[in-house]
Amino acid sequence: MIEKRQFYINGQWVDPAEPNDFHVIDPSTEEPCAVISLGGKADTDAAVAAAKAALPGWMATPPEERIALVEKLLEIYATRAEDMAQATSMEMGAPIDMARQQQVPSGSYHLKNFIRAAKNFQFDKPLGDHAPNDRIIYEAVGVAALITPWNWPQNQITLKVGAAAVAGCTMVLKPSEQSPLNAMIFAECVHEAGFPPGVFNLVNGDGAGVGTQLSGHPDVDMVSFTGSTRAGTAISKNAADTLKKVHLELGGKGANLIFADADEKAVKRGVMHMMNNTGQSCNAPSRMMVEASIYDQAVEAAKEAAEKVAVGSAHDEGRHIGPVVNELQWNKIQGLIEKGIEEGARLVAGGPGRPEGFNKGYYVRPTVFADVTNDMTIAREEIFGPVLSIMKFETEEEAVEVANDTVYGLTNYVQTGDPARANRLARKLRSGMVEMNGQSRAAGSPFGGMKQSGNGREGGVYGIEDFLEVKAVSGWTPE
Repeated sequence: MIEKRQFYINGQWVDPAEPNDFHVIDPSTEEPCAVISLGGKADTDAAVAAAKAALPGWMATPPEERIALVEKLLEIYATRAEDMAQATSMEMGAPIDMARQQQVPSGSYHLKNFIRAAKNFQFDKPLGDHAPNDRIIYEAVGVAALITPWNWPQNQITLKVGAAAVAGCTMVLKPSEQSPLNAMIFAECVHEAGFPPGVFNLVNGDGAGVGTQLSGHPDVDMVSFTGSTRAGTAISKNAADTLKKVHLELGGKGANLIFADADEKAVKRGVMHMMNNTGQSCNAPSRMMVEASIYDQAVEAAKEAAEKVAVGSAHDEGRHIGPVVNELQWNKIQGLIEKGIEEGARLVAGGPGRPEGFNKGYYVRPTVFADVTNDMTIAREEIFGPVLSIMKFETEEEAVEVANDTVYGLTNYVQTGDPARANRLARKLRSGMVEMNGQSRAAGSPFGGMKQSGNGREGGVYGIEDFLEVKAVSGWTPE
């Protein structure tokens, strides 16, 4: 049993003010794999005080020096990649090869992109040729609370820490209590890189405790949160009393519009994307919307693809999906699969219960529903598991109307061989991101949504800007 009860505050590992043990569960086995401590108000206050004390010095540090420290962090991060992969696999159920190839590398990817973006960023620039004595200064927001989820832990930690660090913010990270071990390894990397004490702090805790304490704390200037829409709403309300800046990256219910002229791999690609990370991605293409003329063959292709998805322990090497993160999520997903059957969707692959051969572990059968209509629960709610809903449409206008008829607006997907239609749909779909014909967004592209998928953007220059205030200065004398 791994014991990691300490927090990282003001440049050192410290014991919690009061012990409050929490068992981290390995979802592959349902057995405890580690013990951490959940923080209390005294721990949160100590971390915020350290960040507040470090803020003036860190803000005044030249951007080149802040960037150099992030470069050093990136170097050290690479040396701890296997440790992080093992921790991530054990605590949240990502298969070990997937943890090595996707989970951990996402962190280095974002740090590299922030370094490049920051080197080209003008933290201080003229307003314009018309106003030679006016200056625009980009200044750190201040003390930032970073609250990250369990599903893509290194992805989310680096998207927040990398941006905050180069922007000049000091920070308190509260990783998910479901997957805290990789975050503590990350804190060790920050320490080894030589960040000044107080610039980065880590306190473990749950949302009701440390999360609430941070989002309402008078000395926290900004909250950057990734997680459920329900929790994002609670954070917004709690933060309102202090009028702090709130950045939210929340849930999604991505529509994947597949037209008759899409390439032959479009359906399989959509299924594999949905099943990746066991469906636990906010940008998953969970609503596959297919043009009527190819609907039947698309359903058959989706069934075939889903039935080939292997399920196995996160500790085993190979290409398979692992368990979902915990019992709560497993029960929720099972309930929604049952609801799909009850409301009349046609089950074409998977279904309720564990896959064959498993009687323990939070494993879910890769599931595909066809003949889903937009009023069904599985078409409306974010399932956050390996469950795909297939819907039929007759016209492009109908497809857009149904795709947009959701409270979410994170990512939508378009598969068509008609470039004009693709571009037209990119403008019409109400989401922060649109990915077309299987092409991923490029390095530094902004990640984020609209409507109940949140606000703000992460990644590259857009992510850095979210941690900055804009200061307008008149009467500036050029030096």
